[in-house]
Amino acid sequence: MNPYYPIYTEKAECQDCYKCVRSCPVKAIHLEDGNASVIQEQCILCGMCVQVCPVGAKRVRNDIERIKRLLTLKPKVVASLAPSFVSDFPNIKPEQMINALKQLGFTAVSETALGAQEVSAHMAKKISSMENKIIISSACPSVVNLVKKYYPECNTMLADMFSPLLTHCRMIRQKLGNDIGIVFFGPCFSKKWEADENSDLLNIAATFKDLQQWLDQEQIDLEKIVPTKQDKFWPEQAQEGALYPIDGGMIAGIRANCTVKDTTFMTFSGVDNVIDALHDLPTLKTDGNLVLELLACRNGCINGPGCSEADKSISKRLNLINYSTYPEEKIPRKTTLDINYKPEITTIKKHEHTEENIIKTLESIGKYDKKDELNCSGCGYDNCRDFAHALLDGKAEQSMCVTYMRKLAGKKANALLKTMPSGVVIVDHKLHVIECNYNFVHLLGTDAELVYKTVPGLSGAHLEKTISFADKFQTVLENGEDLLNQKITLNDKVLLGSIFTIEANRIVGGIFQNYSKAILNKEKIIEQTQKVIEKNLATVQQIAYLLGENASETEITLDSIIKSFSEFSEGDES
Repeated sequence: MNPYYPIYTEKAECQDCYKCVRSCPVKAIHLEDGNASVIQEQCILCGMCVQVCPVGAKRVRNDIERIKRLLTLKPKVVASLAPSFVSDFPNIKPEQMINALKQLGFTAVSETALGAQEVSAHMAKKISSMENKIIISSACPSVVNLVKKYYPECNTMLADMFSPLLTHCRMIRQKLGNDIGIVFFGPCFSKKWEADENSDLLNIAATFKDLQQWLDQEQIDLEKIVPTKQDKFWPEQAQEGALYPIDGGMIAGIRANCTVKDTTFMTFSGVDNVIDALHDLPTLKTDGNLVLELLACRNGCINGPGCSEADKSISKRLNLINYSTYPEEKIPRKTTLDINYKPEITTIKKHEHTEENIIKTLESIGKYDKKDELNCSGCGYDNCRDFAHALLDGKAEQSMCVTYMRKLAGKKANALLKTMPSGVVIVDHKLHVIECNYNFVHLLGTDAELVYKTVPGLSGAHLEKTISFADKFQTVLENGEDLLNQKITLNDKVLLGSIFTIEANRIVGGIFQNYSKAILNKEKIIEQTQKVIEKNLATVQQIAYLLGENASETEITLDSIIKSFSEFSEGDES
């Protein structure tokens, strides 16, 4: 486990919503004690978990302080600026951005798109020597990770060359030497991993969000900057390479650099679409070459998770298209350096589980038959069997299954209701019985007991037809004021009870004790009965909560109920 991994979880803020599990395309999430953490070895750094987390518990490592230290340690530090800056900072001129980065301490600013142009030239050269082959672009680190870890049968299809960013870093070091620092700014989380894995080329990668935060700290207003003649990209401004951040941009660059024969180009963006494409490849038969531009982010890098602003795809695309140029006198480009690279393969080994173990695991969460497998995806997995696999892999917890926990809560709550010495009833806003225990029915008499045997809990029964004091429940429903320690006459019995709000104007509960048989010692009985009712009041409220729609924190609640009831049994039952 790498404590400096780009994505991490702030455990104190993780709240059992399982959104990260649902959104992670490779289910690289581990649940323990309700906290969801990233399984680094399985993660592809697409950033989906960070984007969907409703409370911000999934976070990305901020590298601004590391960049500041690098600026003091290296004689020269160059900023490699992703071409998508024109879509993320739409009202800022390139010269203003260059000036701002120099104010932060960078010696020069160079466009990552220069590396993209070099990659396009190499890809065009490679395609011209291919015959009936499939090649997957290595431009997107998340896609490269996806293929390496989950699609080993497609590993040989990956382009054996550096990504545009690492190619750009090689170009810079070729010109300035290795005793310099290079920092990348762009919209991508996976570039942080790429920097960690290739620190000899790229020192640090930061997002546009990081950059904006840094500019705000330094009180640098991009719009107010007046650039100078020296504020130019080094060594030159990129041209057609600026299209790489949009889907189809790489293909456009390759087409510009070669006369394509017997080659089909396809673009897929968004991890789900990329996965669908990869499923087809191992058995695909092609007449001619197939070049695949696969990008993890929907519509390309312009919608990367590190962008300052999401969506607005059309305007972002237009900004890049208008920014890029096609210099006919320079195309086709000649390759200027060796960018051949074979990444290390780290395939994820899937655990195989026997059908017997899967069935046992399903039964452990109340799935005894196909009809019990709701496949609701509430746990974050597509179906109950996938969830069972995750349980066997140690990635998930039983409490993630909402239906199982609700049934378990209901069973435990019903068991507690049955063993309580007081009569308990819970009703809705229409005075229909939601649940009651046998001791309550016993107070009503023999006829009610017969009905109870047919309809357990008297569920759905009209309280007005069951007891003579239903109007007291109606009063509590309407005004929300509890009626505590009330003396109530029921047939030939005298009851002491309390009627209380569980959910304002929607659900109320009642708890009652019969003390009429001990009328000779009335005051003492009243005192004892009041103590019993007071001790059980909170218990019934919590049981009612368990019987409602929300069954979260079930175990904690039940533990407190059991403890409360145990104290009563030991101290007051006599």
